[in-house]
Amino acid sequence: MSTSNASPQTEATGDGRLRRDMGLTSLLFTSVGSIIGSGWLFGAMYASQDAGPASVISWSLGGFMILLIGLVYAELGSMFPVSGGVVRFPHYSFGSFASYTTGWITWLAAASVAPIEVEAALQYATNYIPWLTQHVDGTAVLTVRGYGVATALMLLFSFVNVVGVKWFARINNIIVAWKLFIIMLVIVVFLAVEFQPEHFTMQGFAPMGAHGALSAIATAGIVFSFLGFRQAVEMAGETKNPHRNIPIAIIGSVVLTVLIYVGLQVAFIGSLPTSALANGWAGLHFENSFGPLAGVATILGLTWLATLLYVDAFISPADTGLIYTTITARISYAMGKNGNAPASLAKVSKKGVPWVSVAVTFFAGLVFFLPFPGWQQLVGFITSASVLSFGSGPLVLIAMRKQLPEQKRPFRLWGGIVLPFLAFWSSNLIVYWSGWATTWKLFAAILIGLVLLAIHEVAHKGKTPKLDMRSGFWVIPWLLGLCVISYLGNFPEVSEGAGNLGLIGFYLSFVVTGVFSGLIFWLAVAFQLSPERVHEHINEEWADEGDAPLGGH
Repeated sequence: MSTSNASPQTEATGDGRLRRDMGLTSLLFTSVGSIIGSGWLFGAMYASQDAGPASVISWSLGGFMILLIGLVYAELGSMFPVSGGVVRFPHYSFGSFASYTTGWITWLAAASVAPIEVEAALQYATNYIPWLTQHVDGTAVLTVRGYGVATALMLLFSFVNVVGVKWFARINNIIVAWKLFIIMLVIVVFLAVEFQPEHFTMQGFAPMGAHGALSAIATAGIVFSFLGFRQAVEMAGETKNPHRNIPIAIIGSVVLTVLIYVGLQVAFIGSLPTSALANGWAGLHFENSFGPLAGVATILGLTWLATLLYVDAFISPADTGLIYTTITARISYAMGKNGNAPASLAKVSKKGVPWVSVAVTFFAGLVFFLPFPGWQQLVGFITSASVLSFGSGPLVLIAMRKQLPEQKRPFRLWGGIVLPFLAFWSSNLIVYWSGWATTWKLFAAILIGLVLLAIHEVAHKGKTPKLDMRSGFWVIPWLLGLCVISYLGNFPEVSEGAGNLGLIGFYLSFVVTGVFSGLIFWLAVAFQLSPERVHEHINEEWADEGDAPLGGH
């Protein structure tokens, strides 16, 4: 076992290498570009309906909770700059079962984002290309021709990825600069043309109370809008100087977009026509509210800005779809590297691209184009799945400090166990706030993933990595416990007929989820893998380099 202090500059695979073509700007813009997708086009409207003016607090608190999680991954990502880190870190500390479960959840969430972003772009584009979508039972779904356009876009995303990440970075940097310009333009123009401060006290600052403000974090697209920070982690194996670039990209992308989103929410509330609030914040509605920002711009007489927004309503989601096509392929690549999914997923082309994973991502994306209940419902599902996959990060971080105390940490999260615990608690709270109507579907999907794992184990008996169930079994009580708490809880309110019992009240839910988070935290760290086993997991993935990224100072 090598104990070299050097971290490799490329990541080995059985048949090629991932190239480090992304600099700091490219990595930062990848995260920012992923954050600014369809969320900013819909989020201000849905957050206002759920929380009223208190939605400003929702954006701030949601961003803070995501920043806590991001700080955890800043330490882990700078320690091990590997692609698909969200999946591979649990493999290092807790073994194959833990990494497969979190990997399946992560892949499920990521694979659905690209087609959803494409669908959002085409829904906006219906304003000038009416044959793209049609209304079925009040829900916009793709027409046959619209499905063809959506497929072509997904194919284009795949082509860009197969050409190579260097070209992806060049294209993305230009698009992200455009997206930042448009969103800042909207904020400045809305504030300058029409701002009515009385809207912030109309019917009270928090007409739905704290319950509405917290629920909006999970269901109005707020956390969904921040999830793009992960791209700095997922593409860590393809960036130059990862020890510096990863923490800056993670922290910088979250802080920058929190400021942008809070500013946008303030501008949206202040520039709304007062008539739109005739039925209260929950009944917020105005002409063309299906495209809320463009609708407000039209009401204010800013036709030129509305036109720009309709154009950006295609560009922003499409760019995020491109990014998530890249990321989803890296996640399945990581699962292939871990050995608990088909090894072919980790095949890399001469250009340094996991081409099999890109192909799988494309075909899986086509399935998600089937009619769904709507953007907001899907956002809740993706949000829950994503933060659930992030939840293992804080556990890995604390375990790694005991397993590999001498490992070089270019970025070390301060505060001992406090901030990692708060990050884990935040993840569980966000899942809980998503509500039983969303979480039961998520846990059903997780069960399907466990069935697929069992099939894979049987089909490749003796050829798959040891599951390390003793170190990874904490995943089962964690998922089951969250499922039970959600069913007993009051998100959404029982009166909405979501099927939950409402036995856990609003304030009690903080205590219950906090105690539960502490128990799972203790359980995972207490049964973590031995340092020797961790060395085996890490070194076996870097074997082709002839050196492992382990060592001292």
